[in-house]
Amino acid sequence: MKKIVLPLILLFAGLGIGGGAAYGVGHFLGPPPAADAHAEEQHEPVETAFIPAGVIMAPIVAEDGNLSGYANFEVQLEVPVDKTDAVTAKLPLLLHAVNMRAFQTPMAAGPQHILPDLKVFAKMVEDAAAESLGKGEIVRAIVISAKPV
Repeated sequence: MKKIVLPLILLFAGLGIGGGAAYGVGHFLGPPPAADAHAEEQHEPVETAFIPAGVIMAPIVAEDGNLSGYANFEVQLEVPVDKTDAVTAKLPLLLHAVNMRAFQTPMAAGPQHILPDLKVFAKMVEDAAAESLGKGEIVRAIVISAKPV
């Protein structure tokens, strides 16, 4: 009888201690509570349109500041539908802001620093748009093509 009682006591003690430890870890270190379902409904998708910004010639500058060459970028801007006319009217301001930033932004990629980094260029256009057109006027800038000059 003693041979059966001791393993049963150890089994129940182990289950109790292990279960308590699991509950404690889950309670104190578990995932945060789920977000309110109504909070996600506040951000409704915005209907957008694409505006061609034309072909932008920009210098390809390496990290050390050396000019590697030039490239022509075809860019389209994704904007909310209600802001298409306002953004189209201010495109010259955006192109000016891109030109002012292009020589200061290193975007050369590849082993010979000849290729342009398209993500860096798109980010530069988005930053220039926030500066020249206003924050939130464009959703994003899309680089359609890049051709070396």
